[in-house]
Amino acid sequence: MGFLNTLLGILGFGIGLSFGLLVGYFIFIYFEPTDVKEPVVKQLQELDTKTLRLLLPDIPLWMKCPDYERVDWLNKFILEMWPYMDKAVCDTIRSTTTPIFDQYIGKFHIKSIEFDCLTLGSLPPIIHGVKVYETQEKEIIIEPGLRWAGNPNIVVMINLLGFRVTVQLTDLQIFMSPRVTLKPLVPSFPCFANVTISLMEKPHIDFGLKILGADVMAIPGLYRFVQENIKEQIANLYHWPQVLEIPLLDSCSGAMTKPVGILRVKVLRAINLLKMDLLGKSDPYVKLSLSGERLPSKKTTVKMSELNPEWNEEFKLIVKDPETQVLQLHVYDWEKVKAHDKMGMQVIPLRMLAPYETKLFTLDLLKNMNPNDPQNKRNRGKIMVELTFAPFRKESSSKYSASLDEEENVSSMDRGSVHIPSNGGVLSVAVERAEDVEGKHHNNPYALVIFRGDQKKTKAIKRSRDPRWDEEFQFVLEEVPMDERIHIEVMSRRRGFNFYPKESLGHVDINLTDVVNNGRINEKYHLINSRSGIIHVEVRWSTV
Repeated sequence: MGFLNTLLGILGFGIGLSFGLLVGYFIFIYFEPTDVKEPVVKQLQELDTKTLRLLLPDIPLWMKCPDYERVDWLNKFILEMWPYMDKAVCDTIRSTTTPIFDQYIGKFHIKSIEFDCLTLGSLPPIIHGVKVYETQEKEIIIEPGLRWAGNPNIVVMINLLGFRVTVQLTDLQIFMSPRVTLKPLVPSFPCFANVTISLMEKPHIDFGLKILGADVMAIPGLYRFVQENIKEQIANLYHWPQVLEIPLLDSCSGAMTKPVGILRVKVLRAINLLKMDLLGKSDPYVKLSLSGERLPSKKTTVKMSELNPEWNEEFKLIVKDPETQVLQLHVYDWEKVKAHDKMGMQVIPLRMLAPYETKLFTLDLLKNMNPNDPQNKRNRGKIMVELTFAPFRKESSSKYSASLDEEENVSSMDRGSVHIPSNGGVLSVAVERAEDVEGKHHNNPYALVIFRGDQKKTKAIKRSRDPRWDEEFQFVLEEVPMDERIHIEVMSRRRGFNFYPKESLGHVDINLTDVVNNGRINEKYHLINSRSGIIHVEVRWSTV
């Protein structure tokens, strides 16, 4: 009997203690005093050293560090856009978390998990300073100082054993200094292929968490444990040098700028062209180019006084994206004095071509590519062209991978039927930058690339000893450039009258044997006739 009394006494003490703690907790939460005293506002010069030291984390970065710039305009922009950004971000959160919630439905007696309320509130984050790094790579590095003391209201409703359990996140505060890197820079919107984010220091995160209406973060000891654990987990994932990489462009979206093949165009003839002159016939010629290229257009010869001209002239164009690029054909009437009159045009999408297959096109010339323009109903004649797309052996894409795999099985007879030389290709020369180049009279360096009498040059960089050009040139060749050299010279020029308008800052001759054998070289070369100048060049050889 005594044992039973002792056991019941222990059980009663445990139940009473637990019930008492629970009641005390709710009394502490719901009857916590809410009266808040008005803060004492003083000027900075009236504060002592200790108080100023405590205020340092709250002072904007643009005041403490001169490298950070003030961006009030950006904060005003975010403030105006915040209602729309709130909806867009919340929609993204819903679509991202729904598959995660679905994994727990049916487990642990959970019938459903859904958002009862989801909003980021009316207070947007504030950027209190931005620092931009200057690098010699194809990238942009930005470090914004971000603070968000928001009023979000995120309520998750969990149906557990027939009871509706609510978990609410409120009063979220985030202070962090991320490093955002946009790289590599590409000539396709949004002009960078990837975004990488890393944190330069551990973030400060503070929030309130309510379960069934009670703030569990008010439990002594739990608040600090949760905060430190969250900071540690985020730091392990994204604290520099750890990064979060977000790809925006892939190889099929236009980010690829390297050549993937050669388009051979044979302009055959035109039929029944318009007569553009009152006296005499027209003098037609054709300009052809690929979309997305800044290279000068190719031109046929001018056929004088002819409305049915025959050219039978071949051209080679370098293809970078056969899925999106189109061949543009413009027929003009040559004029000796005034501007040349446009007689008509047409375009041919390259996706209509199969690798190594010659295709004949007979196209009606149009005024422009607007289908609703009534002038396109006028008969402007026809143009006939033959096209052949020859992809490089080492380049492949999703559409052409099967064809390229079968390329090795194409016999020399098959190649001859489409007039593609087995040893032709493209020599690509990328002039990236130079270091420590110096002229005697001026320093506005640009690079000359000379090969087989063909000369190409980069833009000039004003007043620089370490110019960065990042320009690429291509040479279409009918045979392998074995045992040949390419000449690259760094020059400087000065605008206006000068006794020394141009001068050489150094040169280098690169033997192409290693390029042909290896397919690519990427080296730094010491410039000849330069004290300590260096040039960084990448050369690639791609065969068809």
